[in-house]
Amino acid sequence: MIEARLIPDGGYSLSTRDKETGLGWLALARVKGLGCASFKRLAEHFGDPTKAFSASPGELAEVPGLDRDAAHGLASFSDWAEVRKELKRALATGARLVPFGASDYPARLRTIADPPPVLYVRGEMREEDSKAVAIVGSRSASNYGIRITQELGRGLASLGFTIISGMARGIDGAAHEAALAAGGRTLAVLGCGVDVVYPPEHERLYENICRNGAIVSELPIGTPPFSFNFPGRNRLISGLALGVVVVEATEKSGSLITAGLALEQGREVFAVPGEAGASRSRGTHRLIRQGAKLVEGVKDVVEEIAPQMLERAGSAREKAPLALPSDVGTEAKRVFGLIAERALQIDEVIEASGLAAARVSEILLDLEMRGLLKQLPGKRFITGR
Repeated sequence: MIEARLIPDGGYSLSTRDKETGLGWLALARVKGLGCASFKRLAEHFGDPTKAFSASPGELAEVPGLDRDAAHGLASFSDWAEVRKELKRALATGARLVPFGASDYPARLRTIADPPPVLYVRGEMREEDSKAVAIVGSRSASNYGIRITQELGRGLASLGFTIISGMARGIDGAAHEAALAAGGRTLAVLGCGVDVVYPPEHERLYENICRNGAIVSELPIGTPPFSFNFPGRNRLISGLALGVVVVEATEKSGSLITAGLALEQGREVFAVPGEAGASRSRGTHRLIRQGAKLVEGVKDVVEEIAPQMLERAGSAREKAPLALPSDVGTEAKRVFGLIAERALQIDEVIEASGLAAARVSEILLDLEMRGLLKQLPGKRFITGR
């Protein structure tokens, strides 16, 4: 039996300008024979669901790629009472509906071949979430996998990227936690209803994501986390992101499905190399052989999808004032000055400063605790000002 837990009623409200239009999009998601790809053709042809439902058989025949089953399901649809019940259930659990026609429907998701007619959301999706990176991987992650995920998640979140994942055990959970720890935003895309916490031990994580991001699903309220839901969910993870980073994956991992979908959607694909011969590394190594960009740190991701951010970060460091508190000693000022010029690893600081390793470590720790320095993945330091 699948473990899951229903979330109690919340206090959110529907955020559509026109509830009837929202109902129309939700109804399209319930039409028999109408898949998401056919839905997109229909939406592009008619513009809004009201026109689609009122179209004549002849008008439906003019929609490119719309087969007879979908046209018949649309013409014969009458289950409006159930659609209204579904809307009521969503509101009762604290979810809001974001229909395809709404201004806050994610623009990047509109571009995929099979966008969902409606998104169920708990929390808040923002325009800034369009600058997002997905991090996915093994549910049974190694300590190495968790550590590199934490470094990537924290580093990318600190640069303003929203981290997207699926809230599963292992890499997914670590990615969300890292983004939250860095004070960033994160989106969890579920293979169940947004009112279902799965796995159940992620209840606290679920609530933290609601407060600092959003829980997202295309599936109706109360939908259990059946295994056949997850491949479809994966297209939303990749569709919402600029790129997908795979950290640890076996040869049959669902993360490889996400990577394949990312390629189809024109997204960047990245993979973190692992231990040679380890089963958890076979999937990521295969991706690298097939052309995925090898990732050892945050810079490898950012220079591919937003290189201008690295340039701005460097420029900001050059322009940053070097004023320090009066109680900072001469040696600490020397170390701070070196790092203000460019990001340095501890060995580089030792060499450039001429100070003993123990003394440099002591200074770095003190400056970091004061918020004057920040440590990036790869044990590189930059100024915190």
